[in-house]
Parts: sequence; C-alpha cells; structure tokens
Amino acid sequence: MNQQSNGEFQHLGKPRKLAEGLDKITGRVHYVGDVTLPNMLHGRVVLSPYAHANILSVDTAAARAVPGVVAVLTAADLPTHGKLITSRQSTALAEGTVHYRGAPVVLVVAETEAAAADGAAAVLVDYEPLTAVANLEQALAPDAPAIWPNGAPKEEGEDLTAVHAATDADAATSAEPAGPNIHEQKRYERGDIAAGFAAAAQIVENVYRTAIVHQGYLEPHAVVADYEPIGRSLTVYTSTQGQFGVRNEVARLLGLPRSKVTVIPMTVGGGFGAKYGILDPLAAAASVALGRPVRVVLTRSEDFLTTTPSPATLIKVKLGAAADGTITALDAEVNLDNGVYPFSLGGIVTMLLGGYYRFPNLRIDVREVLTNKPQTGAYRAPGAPQATFAIESAIDDLAAKLNRDPLEFRLQNVAGPEDLTGEGDPWEGNIGLRAVMERAQQHPLWRERTPGSGVGIAVGGWPCGKTTAAAVCRVDTDGTVRVHIGSVDVSGSNTSFQLVAAEILGVHPEQVELVAGDTRTGPFAGPSGGSQITYSVAGAVADAAREARRQLLELASEHFEARMEDLEITNGEVGVRGVPGRAIAIGKLAERAEGKAGGPGPIVGEGRSAPPDNAPGFVAHIVKVAVDAETGRVTPQQYVAIQDVGFAINPLLVEGQIQGGAAQGVGWGVYEAMRYDENGELLTASLMDYCLPRADQLPTFEAIMINNPSPYGPFGARGVGEPPITAGAAAIANAVRDAVGARINELPINDEVVWKAMQK
Repeated sequence: MNQQSNGEFQHLGKPRKLAEGLDKITGRVHYVGDVTLPNMLHGRVVLSPYAHANILSVDTAAARAVPGVVAVLTAADLPTHGKLITSRQSTALAEGTVHYRGAPVVLVVAETEAAAADGAAAVLVDYEPLTAVANLEQALAPDAPAIWPNGAPKEEGEDLTAVHAATDADAATSAEPAGPNIHEQKRYERGDIAAGFAAAAQIVENVYRTAIVHQGYLEPHAVVADYEPIGRSLTVYTSTQGQFGVRNEVARLLGLPRSKVTVIPMTVGGGFGAKYGILDPLAAAASVALGRPVRVVLTRSEDFLTTTPSPATLIKVKLGAAADGTITALDAEVNLDNGVYPFSLGGIVTMLLGGYYRFPNLRIDVREVLTNKPQTGAYRAPGAPQATFAIESAIDDLAAKLNRDPLEFRLQNVAGPEDLTGEGDPWEGNIGLRAVMERAQQHPLWRERTPGSGVGIAVGGWPCGKTTAAAVCRVDTDGTVRVHIGSVDVSGSNTSFQLVAAEILGVHPEQVELVAGDTRTGPFAGPSGGSQITYSVAGAVADAAREARRQLLELASEHFEARMEDLEITNGEVGVRGVPGRAIAIGKLAERAEGKAGGPGPIVGEGRSAPPDNAPGFVAHIVKVAVDAETGRVTPQQYVAIQDVGFAINPLLVEGQIQGGAAQGVGWGVYEAMRYDENGELLTASLMDYCLPRADQLPTFEAIMINNPSPYGPFGARGVGEPPITAGAAAIANAVRDAVGARINELPINDEVVWKAMQK
C-alpha cells in the first residue's frame, strides 16, 4: 500500500511518543549490565598493549591467587581453540600472535567484577614486539611488511557489509593486489575516461582524507552467556542489532546446532552499526568451559581499543565538466583502512561516489587495505560520509571554477531514477534526489546567503537494505492486539509497528502490544541496520494485521448477518456502516472464536515481507558556520536537513532520526577522530581524549521531510535512519570554503588546518 495523505489515516503519519520512552527515562528498562543469573561469574579481558607482537608466555599464577578469581583463561582453555579467526566477530582470544592494540589475550573470570579487574591487572604476558603497519599510506607501499604473510583470512561468518546495503558484488573487475596488505582491488568503469576529460573545459583534482571514527554509543559492548551442559544448550543475553546473526556465528564457532543457541536481545544502549556481536563468542566459550554463566562488560577505554570503528579513507578525485556545466568525467581512487581483518566497503563507497550525479565516463579504483589496527566495521551509513565528503567537495570546487551557482550546477547534473550508480546499475525506485535539492533551493538559509557568509550545501544518500521478515498478529479476548516480531528496536521502530497495526485494525495504539521475541520465539527479521527494519518488518506487520482484520470481519459478518464489505472497525469495535448501535468489540469476537467448536479458531494472522527492491533515501543539507579569524576554529551555527522519507509513519521519531544523524555528521565534520601513533597505539582511548560534540557545540537543527512514496515500502515508507548522517561533514566543509575561500580536504576540520589555510 502506498502513501496516502495524513488526513486519510487515524494514526499513521501523526507524531507519537516512544512506546517504551517512560520506561527508559525512569530507569525501568534492563540492559545487559543489569542481567544477574544464579551462580554467575564476571569476566575481564586482558588486551594486548602492542599492535603487533608474538605471545611468548602467559603467567597466570598471581592472577589465580587473587581472592575471588575462579579461572584465568587463555586461548588453549576455550572450546574455540584452534578455530580460524577471520573477523572481530569470530575473535575469542588471540593465539600465538597479536595483530592490533587491544586484541583480547586473556580472560579473567571471578565471583565479582572487582576481583576480575584485580585478577586481570595481575596477569603477566611476555611479548616479542614486531613491526607494526600502523597507517594507510605505510600499508599501501609495495614493500611494506605483510600483516598476513600467508594471505588474509577469509571471512566464514555473516557478511556485515551485505546486511547494510544492497550492492552489486559482480559489477567490478578485480585486479591483482599491488601490495602485500591490499586484500582486495577492484575497478568500476564505464564510457571513455580520456575522451571525457578531453571534452572538459574545467577540471578539478584533489585528495581527501578522513579519520577513523568511533560510533560513540553510550553503552559499551556487553554480553551474558549461560551454557547448560546437560542439554548442551546455550543462552546469550546481548546488546545486539542482529540477534539471528549473533546466533549463527556463536553456533558456528562453538560447533553447536543453531537450535541449541538462543540469543535474547536486550535493550540496546546505542549501536549505530557497531553491535553485531563482538564479545559473544568469548563469553559463550568461557561459559561452556566453566559450566557457569559468564558476564563480560567492557570499560569505556576497552571499548575504544577493541571494537569496530569506521575506517579511515584516502580518496583521490579528478572531475571534469564542459563549459555549459555538463559533467564529462569522474576518475577516482578509493583506499580504505580496514584494520587487521577484511571488511569490504568499496562497493558502497563506489555506489555513492559515482551515483549522485550523471557521470557518462567513470573510472573508480578501490583498494581495501589491511593495517595493524582493530578491524573496522559499520557506522551509520558505512562509507557514505567519506564518499560524500570527497565527491561533494569536488562538485563545489568545480562549480566555482565554472563560475556557477553550486546548487544549480548540482541540479543540472543530478541523477534520476534511470541513471546509474557508481557500480553501474540504475537506481531502484523513484529516487527523490532532485526533490530534496529543489526544496533546498527554496530555503531562506540558501536563498538569502551572501558571498563569504559561511553557508555550504551538500547532498547525500543511502541505498538502504532489504531483508525478509515475518510477523504474527493475534487478538486476545480483552481486545488487546499482540504483534509478535523478531526484530531489535534501536530507533523507535516498535512504536511505528504499533501504529501500523492500530491503523489497520481500527484500534487505539495503546491497545496494541509489541512482543519482541528472541531467536527461539520470534519470527525471523533482518538486523536493525541499513535503514531496512521499518521498510521490511512493517510490511510483515501490516500483512499480519490485515489477515487478523479479515478474520474479525468474517466472524462479525456471521454475527450481524451482513456482508463483510458493509462492516467497519473503529475504536476497537466492529459495526455495520450506517447503522449506529450495531457493534461488537473485537475482544468479544475473539472470545467467540476461541470458544466456538467447529469454528475458525482463535484470531491469529500471519504476515510476511520480502521487498523486491530497496528504497533509496536522499538528503540535502545546508549548514552555516562561523570561522574565527585568529584561531581557525569552525563553529556550526545553523543546520537545515531536508530528507526524502517516502512517508513518515511516525513523524516525531523520523524528525529525531534526522536531527540525531545530522548531529553525528557535525561530529564527523569538526570533532571526531581516533588517533594512532606510529606504533599503532591508540591515543584517544577515553572520552577525555576522543572529542564527541557536546550539546553546546551543536547548531540549531531544522528537519524538513519530503514525502516521495516508495513503490514497495509499507504505506510508501523509505528507510530513514542512515541518510541523515551522510551529508553533514561535506556541507560543513563547503561552508568553510565559502567562509574563508580555501578548501579543507581532510576530516575532521580542526583549528590548525583551517588557520594554516587562511594564511595562504
């Protein structure tokens, strides 16, 4: 069902507060750190202090002597011993060699958290330091030391890049890696690059750098694992965005049938793409080894050291356009610092880098690079802020060379539904990139700007994921509608599902109860990432609710001796249209269904969803900044975020997603970076050193929603979670250029870099 105007809906398209909001603000919600099981032990990891070293010996005697310590576990003590480690998600404890600062080497397990911490401090590990390849440029060198002399390990578990966005893995030609630490090298091309640049009246070339960025969630990674030896069953309580993926990986690593592993997703205290399972194999292996429940919760510094931040990038862009403003060619080289294990984002980066505009002649070379740092992972629209920063900076500079208005230049070349992404495939669905640009053109912040006023614009987007999902809707005898789902709520999606069921069944949202199941009790759903959960699961919920509605109307038809099409459900009652007073509560109908021998049975509707295409979401962001002439400090002052949302099922939460993503974009643009020294030591391993923007450092935000219905989304909805972060850093960079007349080509845009640029 496509979008309808808000006036045609009772509940959809109207703002509604989070269903669990009161529980969260009053502290009644339970997180993993609150889980306490009988006989439970507490685990504390000992992390490698070296980015690259051989483990010569581990002295556990002093740690075992600490009162309360039950066990000091090394890799050899765990059932995962000997398993090939291919990713951070498959890491239990390091064996033989550590390849990044923060690699887990020992797990101390004790009766209390304090005893575990004391025991961890007493562990003595003797290392033989080895040469570390600590940065992207060093790793790219043909003669660089090989991090994996025998070849990088091949991923055996779930492909986390694939769950975030639908990309075409076969669209590129592969090349032999040009260095020992390049684990993948691909080329995407179309047209004739040489002819394209020969036809260009103006050409810009630049190199753009972005730093490693942490997801910045409030709750560090945490897990509780409880193994039952008699039945060989394992229960995992975890803060995760993808419970089924965690189940599959833990079962694989421990050699258990998936049916013997139950993952119970707890409330997620922030994830943004980072929580797909990191500690789970370790805690599970420890519980199996000891036969007792084990809880492992990282400290903040441990979380910085040993989790999966967003990759650093080095992107070279050459862009040309004819005198009339038509873009003629794009030539780019993308280098991604993926850390110690392969994590391929090149397809997503390419899709966006070469997809916002029409590029008749295009060549994009992608190199996925390994370094002695933690494996990178997903952070809200993974790869999009980096790709958008590069291409939107180049577009702005080319417009200036052509003496063209930067937004008019964009509109002249903007991609439409039939145009190609950087991978060479047409965009799926009626994309709204032009619509958000045209709305930006009308906004006073853009329309009334003056030269040098520090106003910049950038567009961004996200292809959005598409996964299958199922849901069950049942009506109880008290009139309560219970909707059973298997997805994890990280953004208020459950509240949207309530609205969908309430709308279809003609009840108040408070009459709808969401039952979020675990991997044993919940219907299948994809992971809560890639802007796909509402897009996929809401369709299944709608399907299930419609089936429950049909069953209710069928019963009421018999009760009233009326045709089903003459009946309606309003305020939780089924009545005959145009006949006031002839109505029966849906709870009464459910009671009759349950008690009628030979009847249809209880009111239970099943729904499934499998969208054939994704629903790309696009944004246009306008940012105004002030730049201090003496220090170079950039202060974002005003931020307008325009987004094609398809149809906002719950505008209040969509607006919150837009504002939150824009705030993270400010972090990308001005504040955040994980800094490593030449030995691979993390220098920003605490919130004292890692600069997340504070509330008083953020600008005012204005969110504008464009309703451009998706052909396959429920009620026309699109994914809305990822797009808001994509354009912020690029818009800020373009605003700084407008303010000071100099291009800053690295993120974050810090005071020193801006000041030096102003002196030229």
